[in-house]
Amino acid sequence: MESFKGRVAVVTGGASGVGRALGEQLAAEGARVVLADIDQNRLDATAREISDETGGEVIGLRVDVTKAESVESLAEAVWDRFGAVHLLFNNAGVGLGEAQRTIWSLPANDWRWGFDVNVFGVVYGIQSFVPRMLASGEEGVVINTSSSNGGLRSLPNTPIYAASKAAVTSISEVLYQQLLREGSSVRAAVLFPGPHVVNTSILASKRNRPEDYGDNDGNKPAYETMEDLVRTTGLKMALTEPEEVASFALAGIRAGKFWLLPESAENDQKLKERIDTLLARQNPASAW
Repeated sequence: MESFKGRVAVVTGGASGVGRALGEQLAAEGARVVLADIDQNRLDATAREISDETGGEVIGLRVDVTKAESVESLAEAVWDRFGAVHLLFNNAGVGLGEAQRTIWSLPANDWRWGFDVNVFGVVYGIQSFVPRMLASGEEGVVINTSSSNGGLRSLPNTPIYAASKAAVTSISEVLYQQLLREGSSVRAAVLFPGPHVVNTSILASKRNRPEDYGDNDGNKPAYETMEDLVRTTGLKMALTEPEEVASFALAGIRAGKFWLLPESAENDQKLKERIDTLLARQNPASAW
């Protein structure tokens, strides 16, 4: 897909962070953009600001990606208005304030919430949008947001997040192969934001935690912003801004790539170490 002009793009988690940056750049390139998010107030403000900045057609539609019927309603609303979707970004995600806790001490409600947003949000997006995209016969791309943490190698300080993103990578690879088998014009891609920690508000996403999942168990998160994460963990790296992620993601989509993965010598080395231990049937290298 070389041009986004006139294309219809749907971005979940579109009110802030990477989702907002994607919406802004797509609108600037002439796409008709649907931002979907659970935070109605922020969603309305973001859609209005991007429309004013770019002069593009941008609307905001509320969605709860943990509910299949909500995602289905989103798909129906988009088709009723535009009659097509060419780019679907299953991008909504949450962080859980789980860092520096043992996997056996994390409450089941945290696991349910993390997987319902990060994994089932992707599954419901595929179920509601892909059949319609296939039926249209038009060119399309489904882009699922994973993470190098879990999606490529799992960091031991975020068990739920890493496990959920590992699932997203697997789902995306399967979707890619199944779409190839269908012989359609719709393809899949998987996005790994980076190359460094991305400066988003994902760690504060507990503000949108539905009552269905209860509160956490009273343990205060180790950090609530990406700046705090870098400082607390002693990571010696600059933050990556969402706009950088959106730029390389759209460039990769234009080039027809499946792996939307930024260049990083450090990350490449870590990934190689993991693959080498697998091929040698060795124990995992220490990640601490």
